[in-house]
Amino acid sequence: MRFPRWLSWSRSFYWRIAVGFVVLVIGVLVAQSFVFSYMMARSSPTFLSPNILALTVAADVQDILESDPSIDLQRYLEAKYRTAPLGLYVMLKDGRVVGNSAIAMPDDIRRATAATLAGNKRDVTLRMETTGPIVTSPIQIDNQLRGIVVLPPPPPGGVVRAVGRALSVPGTAILIVATIIASLFIFRPARQRLLHLESAAERLGAGDLGARAPDSGADEIARVARAFNKMAGELAARDEALHTSDRLRRQMVADVSHELKTPLTSMRGYLETLRMPDMVISQEARGRYLDTIAHETRRLERIVEDLVDLGRLENGVVALDCRYFATEQVFRHVVERHEREAKERDVELLSDVDSSADQLFADPDRLEQVIENLVANAFRHTPGGGVIQLRAVAGVNDARLSVTDSGSGITPEHVPHIFDRFYKVDASRVAGAAGSGLGLSIAKAIVERHGGTMSVNSRPGRTEFVLVLPQDHGAIPIPHSTSANL
Repeated sequence: MRFPRWLSWSRSFYWRIAVGFVVLVIGVLVAQSFVFSYMMARSSPTFLSPNILALTVAADVQDILESDPSIDLQRYLEAKYRTAPLGLYVMLKDGRVVGNSAIAMPDDIRRATAATLAGNKRDVTLRMETTGPIVTSPIQIDNQLRGIVVLPPPPPGGVVRAVGRALSVPGTAILIVATIIASLFIFRPARQRLLHLESAAERLGAGDLGARAPDSGADEIARVARAFNKMAGELAARDEALHTSDRLRRQMVADVSHELKTPLTSMRGYLETLRMPDMVISQEARGRYLDTIAHETRRLERIVEDLVDLGRLENGVVALDCRYFATEQVFRHVVERHEREAKERDVELLSDVDSSADQLFADPDRLEQVIENLVANAFRHTPGGGVIQLRAVAGVNDARLSVTDSGSGITPEHVPHIFDRFYKVDASRVAGAAGSGLGLSIAKAIVERHGGTMSVNSRPGRTEFVLVLPQDHGAIPIPHSTSANL
């Protein structure tokens, strides 16, 4: 999902929390301002100024006394003005003093108020020790002064504390609700995703390499989840590679043991026969036995050399001497080497080099080793009267070399494994006693060391091995030098 530029911040979990917190604070302040405005609009005593409160109480008392002179004014004031942030008193001309609480009016204020009602101005000027101004408002009935509403000075911070108490309950409720909403919409999804990530990590630690964490989204948690999943995938791939490597190692050890066991068993049998003191062996038989032992020894040497060569090629230890060479000359070496065998078996051995492939860039010695292996393999499986053909053609960035024979072909189920070490195919394609069973594996390793590919296409009556070699020098992952033709 792509976000507009101005919403790019929302992809960050950090900024979502920060913006959510700011919105939460603003929402709480706006809600409290609405509560304050609502209470102000209702003329609540808590939010009236002292002057307005005094005038309001005076008018209220005046109306209630006119309608019901016998009302219990103390109870009325306590019931209606208990929430007023300031203590208020009403002194009537008949001497009654009532208020919105049980706290008595201070004596000096009471004397000054009584003197005002009695018209004694000298007593009004009595010295009063107060912490602020005294607010009063007259109560007049029938144009006569009947009483005075008195608001003594509040204690320091009294109004602030009173307003704070009034706002604390709705403010606390608003804050609780806002916190719950923030937890549900901001922190709860993040917590769930972190729990999934924790669970996946625990399963991975317990050995479940298929454990994955949900990684949808673009924030920090999603990026951590994707990094975890990538790490888990790499661990699973490495584990699979280790299991595959171990399986292949075991298989190779078994194959090598089998391949070495046959000549060793033959050699041991002949040696034990020669060492028997009571056995009379003719010189001809003795010579034949020794020739067989020598032959099997050379076979063992070839197997070991091929294994060492294959291991060095696959591990990148072998350094190729790449240079430009004449393709026709490499083909000619191979053809001349098998010319006698071709005549004896009545097999036609042909070579065809296109002008585009006259000069190729590779290691000619190693490439000749590959072609030689393929031709020798083709001779073992091509009947008399058959044809083996070598071809070379080059494109813009690569060259294609092929060895084709008219033998019986390879059955489809064996084609995917033809390059495996010691892989056993049907009797029509099994190497003779002179082969080590590693030739095709070595040939493929040499081609891949050049950065190329090797494949086989086979059907009854035609088998073709194809080598594709890059001719871009940078595509060959080895040091190279340029020299004259081979």
